[in-house]
Amino acid sequence: MEYERPLLTGKLIQRYKRFLADIEIVTPVERAGEVVTAHCANTGSMTNCKDDGARVWLFDSQNPKRKLPLSWEWVEVEGQYKACINTARANQLVKEALLANTIKEIRVPSAKHLKSEPKVDEGRLDFLVSSDSDDVLTYVEVKSVTLLGNEASTGDEVGIGYFPDAVTSRGLKHLEVLQRLRAEGQRSILFFCVPHEGIKEVKVAEHIDPVYAEKLREVLSEGVEILAYQVEFQPQGMILKTPLKISI
Repeated sequence: MEYERPLLTGKLIQRYKRFLADIEIVTPVERAGEVVTAHCANTGSMTNCKDDGARVWLFDSQNPKRKLPLSWEWVEVEGQYKACINTARANQLVKEALLANTIKEIRVPSAKHLKSEPKVDEGRLDFLVSSDSDDVLTYVEVKSVTLLGNEASTGDEVGIGYFPDAVTSRGLKHLEVLQRLRAEGQRSILFFCVPHEGIKEVKVAEHIDPVYAEKLREVLSEGVEILAYQVEFQPQGMILKTPLKISI
């Protein structure tokens, strides 16, 4: 994906009320020093991704109808890694990759075979991939992974990313739906999109949500597939690119 115009840069003052962030603009130079409130499209805890003073990147929608025309997109973590905190971008990146058939484990015959937000039970999953050759459908649920673990506290090596970053009843429900679909003979995939330069391996965050971790292992044993791909950051956008190791 590419942004329509160059991103602004700034310094994070604070994130609050989940969807708001106060930021001091750094570039463009004509707006340097201006303090703005940007929309934060992330309902999670954003652990390690919201440190005061961190370098951030913003997209200006230039939409006069929006109350907050600026969207917080990227943040610099630990002074060296870019991470995308706009969780809506994960689905956009995965959709682009599916249509381009760059996710080697999933084959999409054509655009007409890919449906976004298919209705399942009383809710929705992220994608449905169909095929002309058989009756097996592929359901894909996407999760964004931005929690880079602290190896000193977890005992892990550098580069471990964790999901979830907070207790998630919604995520647990998605696992149950994927499990049921697999039991009915459909293909079910939990897809970890990793928009974080520092994460090289994904682990389930048992120390954060042990119930989710237990359920994830259960659905894995019953045939639900789990994939993880890292995002590559580019000057004007991002692309889903590199398969990552997963430890459950």
